[in-house]
Amino acid sequence: MNKLLNRIGPANYWFIGIIAVFISLNSFLIANEFYLLPILPVAILILFSALISIDKLVYFILFFTPFSLTVEFSEFAALTLPTEPLLFGVMLVFFFKLIFEGGFDRKITRHPVTLAILFMLGWMVLTSLTSTMPLVSLKYTIARLWFIVAFYFVASQIFKKKENIRFWIWLFTVPLSIVIVYSIVQFFNYNIDANALYWVMQPFFKDHTIYGAVIAMMLPLMFVFAFDKSYLPKARFTSLIFFGIILIGIVVSYTRAAWLSVAGAYGIYLIYFLKIHWKLVVLGALIVLSVLGYYRNDIMLKVAQNKQSSSKDLKEHLQSVSNIKNDASNLERINRWSAALRMFQDKPILGFGPGTYRFKYAPYQRSYELTYVSTNAGTLGNAHSEFLGPLAESGLIGSLNYLLIVILTIITGSRVYKKAKSQEVRFLAIGSLIGLFTYFLHSFLNNFLDQDKASAPFWSLIAIIVALDIYHSSSEGEPKKLEELSETGK
Repeated sequence: MNKLLNRIGPANYWFIGIIAVFISLNSFLIANEFYLLPILPVAILILFSALISIDKLVYFILFFTPFSLTVEFSEFAALTLPTEPLLFGVMLVFFFKLIFEGGFDRKITRHPVTLAILFMLGWMVLTSLTSTMPLVSLKYTIARLWFIVAFYFVASQIFKKKENIRFWIWLFTVPLSIVIVYSIVQFFNYNIDANALYWVMQPFFKDHTIYGAVIAMMLPLMFVFAFDKSYLPKARFTSLIFFGIILIGIVVSYTRAAWLSVAGAYGIYLIYFLKIHWKLVVLGALIVLSVLGYYRNDIMLKVAQNKQSSSKDLKEHLQSVSNIKNDASNLERINRWSAALRMFQDKPILGFGPGTYRFKYAPYQRSYELTYVSTNAGTLGNAHSEFLGPLAESGLIGSLNYLLIVILTIITGSRVYKKAKSQEVRFLAIGSLIGLFTYFLHSFLNNFLDQDKASAPFWSLIAIIVALDIYHSSSEGEPKKLEELSETGK
């Protein structure tokens, strides 16, 4: 026995002792119906791996984001697994490294887009302190922070290697496409019942609106990969297959906002493709707005006559977009927007606090604007606008923050597309920019940036554009060919 103990050694005594204590404590807790202790070693392992290689952990999170599941503890308390705990860990490690290993890349921190993002976060912190519900606002702000840390700041450093950009895109697109195929199969399992289109993407996506918004962001990137002749034929064919899957997914998502955003983004792509000068675009927009303003009464009269509600028929469903007479979905959006504007009028400077809209908007509804889907409980989404939500929660500056990020991202992406010396960089820039345009347009009608599935592609695409601008837009030479899907990122 003594010989055996000598062979084990003093160092291993600690290891065996810790295991014995853990097993004993875990057995005791299980006997008392507490089952979460086994998560502790997993969390320690994850934090350790993040300290060694944070990029690998972020890759892991990105891949599993389309598969993440939301566990609801109450009507307003939920946790998305496995992504949110991992993102929180990434955020802690990021700040740990920032403090003990030195500052972040100044090329990124000094970029106008980054400065706008930092200002947005700073303003959210300030309005959290003045919030009507400080704990709710603090949690909301921290969640926004961990999305930006992982998918913007960490991602921007990963994108220093240009080949990592393509790998990143595929790492999100492949699992997303699996979810799309799953949703389509579910649709056929329910005998092609149009009513099933609203929920066949569950449990991976809460509803068809965020599902449509997310897959719309990835469509332009697959278009770029599929039709860029600098890529290998096999890779282009693979990209074409994924483009087709996503396109079918958008059609059967039954999301009118997604359809409109894709159509609008395609029109914007034509502006870039035809090299129409921005002054002509602005002039054209002013002319259109002037005409709409002049004929606004006739237009409103025509819109008021539209009684086509949401329908199983695709044509009728699209026609219902402008129905503000009896379409419950459209009327509920107007109700939420009106409540947000009234909240802004009450607190125009600091707002009610980040994340508080759903708790505070009920008294700002009016009986004549309510629909059969209206509620005082704050369910069925927030303010349905990335512009009006911050307006109510963080005041005028909160709304302008988002608008500033949008404008600076468009300016940066346009500059990269126009001045990049590499065709590969131009294609990546235009694919990312048009993908973002789908969400910029979508954000007039919905707001999903408080959810991991929308935040991951949104902040990642912005990081791609910024990284291309800083690290790759001036690179010379012929673009590297896209390797086959199995070899991307090597």
